[in-house]
Amino acid sequence: MADVKKKATRESYGEALAALGETYENLVVLDADLAAATKTGIFKKKYPERFFDCGIAEANMMGVAAGLATTGMIPFASTFAMFAAGRAFEIVRNSIGYPHLNVKIGATHAGISVGEDGATHQCNEDIALMRTIPGMTILNPADDVEARAAVEAAVKYQGPVYLRFGRLAAPIFNDPATYHFEMGKGITLRQGKDVTIVATGLMVSEALEAAATLANEGIDAGVINIHTIKPLDTELICKAAQQTGLLVTVEEHSIIGGLGSAVAEAVTGCCPVPVVRIGVNDEFGYSGPAVELLKKFGLCASNIVAVTKAAMTRKQK
Repeated sequence: MADVKKKATRESYGEALAALGETYENLVVLDADLAAATKTGIFKKKYPERFFDCGIAEANMMGVAAGLATTGMIPFASTFAMFAAGRAFEIVRNSIGYPHLNVKIGATHAGISVGEDGATHQCNEDIALMRTIPGMTILNPADDVEARAAVEAAVKYQGPVYLRFGRLAAPIFNDPATYHFEMGKGITLRQGKDVTIVATGLMVSEALEAAATLANEGIDAGVINIHTIKPLDTELICKAAQQTGLLVTVEEHSIIGGLGSAVAEAVTGCCPVPVVRIGVNDEFGYSGPAVELLKKFGLCASNIVAVTKAAMTRKQK
């Protein structure tokens, strides 16, 4: 995949905000002293009067965003996932989620791929935290095309949205000319009859690579891209479970409370089949180059292949 163009979804986030700012005059952006890293600085340069740096005070920023939402503005509160979901959780829950305000949370630098910043900044718990807030929509785009579409969908949606973006450049595999984003609907990227790999975010391209390798070994693996983790496309997940009898979930997040948990919960109620989860196990990350860390934690195509082949023995006959 050396010739595949790559781009970090955090960059897509900043560029999408700047582009949408022209159409939506009530769109405002807040940041917690991280505009260069979250890429909201792109919006700031174009619309300085609609950009607010709240400083290193994430909880206060969420409160400001809530207040702005009550006046008819569409605020995007931006910071690292660890601070957006972790440090500011209580304010997000009580001041944004409880009154169901129209606040969008742009959480960048999620997951192990934050790399050298280490365990304190590698947020592998944010999806789990946000899933517990009633009415919170969670979007986790896989590439540049999807990230831009997700930001636009969030602007048009009335209610709180948590958008998850990465620091590491991700392969761009979607065609902007044909891609269609629908909130709450997963996308079948590849049909399969033996197993279905359900992936989200940075792991979608790895899942596609793994499926191609599995095909060469005689295993027909389907791939589903879940860009909306909440609300989950339960219908598509259950259909895949019925068709293949085995699901393998892949996420750059803890296996506790994330995509794997959501998928397992869904199939338990409609079509109980084995669900094997690939993600960060019950452990913290550590500092290191992002690509090497992803491999170390099994978040790569080769491990998806190995786990899927082993999981085939658990498939119901």
